[in-house]
Amino acid sequence: MSDASDTFPTPGGQLGGQGLRTQSVHTQLMEAMLHLKQTIEEHLRQQTQRCGQQELALEEQGHSQAAPEQEALLSQLMCQVVSLLQSGAPGLPSSPLDSGGDISAEQQVPDQAVHQLSDLEAAFVTCCLSNRGIDISTLSSSSLQDFRAYLEDKYHKHRNPLGFINLGISENKLCIDLMMERLSRKDMNYIEESLLQYSDLRGQPFLRKEVARFLTYYCKTPSQLEPENVVVLNGCCAVFSALSMVLCDPGEAFLTPTPFYGGFVLTSSLYSKVELIPAHLDSEVMDGKTPPFQLTVGKLEQALLEAQLKGKKVRGLLLINPQNPLGDVYSPDSLKEYLEFAKRYNLHVIIDEIYMLSVFDESTTFHSVLSIKSLPDPDRTHMIWGTSKDFGISGFRFGVLYTHNKEVASAVSSFGYLHSLSGITQYKLCRLLQDREWIDKVYLPTNRSRLRTSHRYVTNKLQALKIPFLKRGSGLYVWISLKKYLNPCTFEEELLLHRRFLDNKLILSRGKSYLCKEPGWFRLNFAERHLQLAMRRFCQTLEEQKQSQVEKLLEDALRE
Repeated sequence: MSDASDTFPTPGGQLGGQGLRTQSVHTQLMEAMLHLKQTIEEHLRQQTQRCGQQELALEEQGHSQAAPEQEALLSQLMCQVVSLLQSGAPGLPSSPLDSGGDISAEQQVPDQAVHQLSDLEAAFVTCCLSNRGIDISTLSSSSLQDFRAYLEDKYHKHRNPLGFINLGISENKLCIDLMMERLSRKDMNYIEESLLQYSDLRGQPFLRKEVARFLTYYCKTPSQLEPENVVVLNGCCAVFSALSMVLCDPGEAFLTPTPFYGGFVLTSSLYSKVELIPAHLDSEVMDGKTPPFQLTVGKLEQALLEAQLKGKKVRGLLLINPQNPLGDVYSPDSLKEYLEFAKRYNLHVIIDEIYMLSVFDESTTFHSVLSIKSLPDPDRTHMIWGTSKDFGISGFRFGVLYTHNKEVASAVSSFGYLHSLSGITQYKLCRLLQDREWIDKVYLPTNRSRLRTSHRYVTNKLQALKIPFLKRGSGLYVWISLKKYLNPCTFEEELLLHRRFLDNKLILSRGKSYLCKEPGWFRLNFAERHLQLAMRRFCQTLEEQKQSQVEKLLEDALRE
């Protein structure tokens, strides 16, 4: 899924390296234990209800259906706890739960110590999975649990008015009416024999040709792009995963500024076991000139040096433009600086431009990396784009790679064997991208207008609540600071606030999911049709949080 991973927490030890272990194992363990506690309580509650039932037959039937699911989940959660302990706890007797601090790279458990837990692991882990399978299962279950709850209990005005509203996943729902009308036209309903058969692994030739034209036009490239340099797979994360496989060996790394889109964490670990090394950006303005969370070459240089001192082999730089979750749009000068930095160190540059048509501020201009006339290192520059965000059709599962390096394009196209799109879907996408008149005169103006309206509504609410946020004019989200609602301001408290939102049937993405080094930041998606109700739930949650803090202060005062 291109964006379910926007809410991804990243359990330590599942990502193949220590670059991402800047997160607190304390917080991860706490999250797993909280979920375990809730599941056990639910299991006991159901057992108690069964005991009170009068009809034995119904009791036995209910037990046979529900108990195995509960027991399987308990086993999986215990497996997750064991994995967290293996990944980072500095010895069980002196658990990080006692100190409450983050665990540095130097404190990680050596391999010899991990084997001491094998008996404990064996008590809970089924023999059906390999160690790699256990890692994947643990990461998936923890990262997708909120999204699964949302899918099972979605808000609907009439059918389910108390269901979840998801402001955590980055989906554009503002122009679904336009897309449904366009995709229902007669020109979309076409089937021929070739569409029902295997096709070129790179994507259907007619679609790659149209993608090259589309990107030439909207990226304002200096010359016509070549269809041979286009590879089509089922989503941008699939493209990134394939690039990771062909550009890196297991254990090697990409450098990326944080906070950044957490879906790449899962993507880089599933197949390729590539590490993502963070170049942390600061929210504080140090010199009075540099904007908050500003990416500079100096920060990239520092992160690269620290990685090299730890013996890490960095193979590339991963950038997102417009940036997710910050909303920054890189200037042409900044882009060139990042590309020149990468060339100095022979690094590949992967630039995800999936929000390139979602710049709604008229004073902000997007510049694609493909628009640069003379790239510093064209053979190591690779651009990703898809229709999930700009056109609000994430269910189409469409991602594109454009690279000047034909060797890279050929290698990535091999993944079409596993990650291609159906022929009928490719035909519909081609027809959509061909309709330039509808895109330019109907869809894009309406989409940008609705994004501006929703953004203005949310930011006005945030200003009224005196909640700091980054005011940007691109993307589908706002990066907000809820630090004043955390006491103390820790990732543990951030998690508890996140769960309070869940209690009010509202999902937000917390900063830790984006590897933000500072607790208290959240990403709020405003491209949502039920925004007024969502913001009422948002305000209600914060009021409950403030009341809870007051009650806690009173309790502390009485104890003293």
